[in-house]
Amino acid sequence: MKGFGVMLQKEWREQIRNFKLLWIPLVFIIFGILEPVTNHFLPEIMKSVGNMPEGMEFPWPEFAPKDILVSLMGQYQSIGLLIIVLAFMGAISSERKSGTATLLYVRPLSYSSYFLSKWTMINALVLASVWVGFLAGWYYTSQLFGSIPATDVLAFLAAYSLWIIFAVSIVLALSAWLPTGGVAALGLFLTLIMAILDSVIGAYWTVTPWKLSTYASYILMGSMDYPTFWKTAGLTVFLIILLILFGTYMAGRNAAKTTV
Repeated sequence: MKGFGVMLQKEWREQIRNFKLLWIPLVFIIFGILEPVTNHFLPEIMKSVGNMPEGMEFPWPEFAPKDILVSLMGQYQSIGLLIIVLAFMGAISSERKSGTATLLYVRPLSYSSYFLSKWTMINALVLASVWVGFLAGWYYTSQLFGSIPATDVLAFLAAYSLWIIFAVSIVLALSAWLPTGGVAALGLFLTLIMAILDSVIGAYWTVTPWKLSTYASYILMGSMDYPTFWKTAGLTVFLIILLILFGTYMAGRNAAKTTV
């Protein structure tokens, strides 16, 4: 872990310079606010601009407060994951391609410090963005639909955070292994497409990291099968550790491919 603190400061300054520290939380907050506000005012919006025939009544479903947070999680599962993949797919591969990594590799720094500093900073930024987004959504949901107990929301966020850490670990490990284009393709497949496939045909298996978002919603709804969830959480932590080891190894192995 030689030089970990120095590399962490470098990553912090990099996130400030490229404005990710600003725009990524902002995007998640906007979605967090829009979801409850849109669902609350959608009937009035449709009546005003929907060009519906006079006298026609369209029955809108009655949403419970927890349904809104689950719906917001659905937005994060698609657009949020897309943002994570696109924003960080070049975290390591782009530095190799641009030659920036040359300036790092010639210094007395370990590859584990190099990889873990990026993993720590990206996870901190993404988790903070997801949390403030959900907290904004929680506030407006409480104002427009009704309150949700804080303990339920915190347990839901803890379970969903583990899925986010897993997704970030995939993207960063791929970035250490592949060029930027390959990270984009495989990262999108392993996060977005696999999540969609799991929701369609995942009834045949129960212990997989791609089920964590579903289990997070079960926690919020109070219908969780905890033995299965803990098995899934344990498997996910194990896979995250493997991804960190793999990413560290590939960062060192591909050091020779850095543009000079």
